[in-house]
Amino acid sequence: MPTTDSPAGAKRRAAVTSPGAVIGVILVATFMDLVDVTIVAVAAPNIQASLGAAPAQLQWMIAAYALSLGAALITGGRIGDSYGRRRTFLAGLALFVVASAACALAPTAEVLIGTRVVQGLAAGVMVPQVFGIIRSSLTPQQMGAALGAYGGVQGLASIAGPLLGGLLVTANLFGLEWRSIFWVNVPIGLAALLIGVRVLPESSQPSVAGLDLRGATLLAGSLLLVLLPIVQGQAWGWPAWGWGLLAAGLAGLVLFVVFERRLAARGGHPVLDPDLLSNRAFTGGLLASLTFFGGIASFFLLLSIYLQDGTGRTALTTGLITLPYALGSIITSGAGVKLAALHGRRLLIIGSLTIAASHAAMWLVITGIDEPAWWQLGGPLLLGGLGLGLAAPPLVNVVLAAVPGPQAGAAGGVLSTVNQIGGSVGVAALGTLFFTQAVNSGASGPAVAFSDAFADVLPWQVGLYLVGAALMTLLPTAAHADQPAPVEEGQR
Repeated sequence: MPTTDSPAGAKRRAAVTSPGAVIGVILVATFMDLVDVTIVAVAAPNIQASLGAAPAQLQWMIAAYALSLGAALITGGRIGDSYGRRRTFLAGLALFVVASAACALAPTAEVLIGTRVVQGLAAGVMVPQVFGIIRSSLTPQQMGAALGAYGGVQGLASIAGPLLGGLLVTANLFGLEWRSIFWVNVPIGLAALLIGVRVLPESSQPSVAGLDLRGATLLAGSLLLVLLPIVQGQAWGWPAWGWGLLAAGLAGLVLFVVFERRLAARGGHPVLDPDLLSNRAFTGGLLASLTFFGGIASFFLLLSIYLQDGTGRTALTTGLITLPYALGSIITSGAGVKLAALHGRRLLIIGSLTIAASHAAMWLVITGIDEPAWWQLGGPLLLGGLGLGLAAPPLVNVVLAAVPGPQAGAAGGVLSTVNQIGGSVGVAALGTLFFTQAVNSGASGPAVAFSDAFADVLPWQVGLYLVGAALMTLLPTAAHADQPAPVEEGQR
């Protein structure tokens, strides 16, 4: 029988039979999810060459995963609360493994995009259970170790994604090329699944909230209508009906807010608590997160295409060139977490401005040097990583400091969803700008065209982080001193 947690919070068990195995299983699943975005960005040029994918299809391969993951996060968390976190986690993990195999077998770009949607939905069901299992299964000491390990996995994934993707594509094991980046999930996921069936304890919290499937569907559908004309506009020739789709999507988002308000007024449990939107600091935090993560997701996809299609580098070399960014993030992330309780808002602003400066420096390198060496690119990337480490780890807790305690769980789920939406919108908008500039550049060859396109996008990247820094001035001065890492509904 599953243990039922109290509504006030998940009740921790005194101990589990194999706490190390429990932590290992859930962190392996987390690692696969975190790696699966950056690894695809590095492999994108190889996928394009193999499947004949159009530029818009490359954008969808990343944006569709982020969008479907974000759409499923809150609902996935509530499913686990209601029907058992162990059961839900294992179901999500099993679907993630099957979807990864389907991605690896995809014969066309269209099929790959579809399987990426399923993969994202699976991650959206699986990931929200991680912190619920940690809180309900481990003692306070074990939980501290698990959260520390989780932070380490995040840092490892930031390094492993580009390097592993580059290594697998370049090694071309068994002639699989890019397909190996998805096949690698299968044996690892199956091993985690088999161990998880034996060691993961069950827990639930059925009284927390109901499922708002209509709200979640309306939100996902509206966002899809917004993204479709942005990503496909160039291929369609920017027709009037495309702008009509965009208008319909925006109207759908307004309808979503109205629906959520009415559901809350009836005593229901909406995906988005309307009261949160009346909180000026929290709304500012959502907008800041939207711009912040929109810039990150798009940057690595476009950098990878520039390095491989523009400068002729291999996927492995591309992964090595991006390594300073990950190292910079690891160097400052510890300080970012420790100082958040005193200087959280200031750290976020400094971090965002530092990333803006790194993109400006990258622009100077790209426009001033025809074929920049790895060390010339590595300086701006290291600077960007230092900024990311200062801002990204404390961002969630600083934003949540603006929310009353009883609303923190719902606010955390909304914030995590917005982070994913920001990634998908950033890839769609800046990716479209990049490929439009590349096609219309009139350059003598692809190397110059992609270099020019990347140089044209970088000022927009700078602008995103400047806007993000301005929005961060609306946030609370610091995170709560006693606030732990976010472990509520939907947090990642």
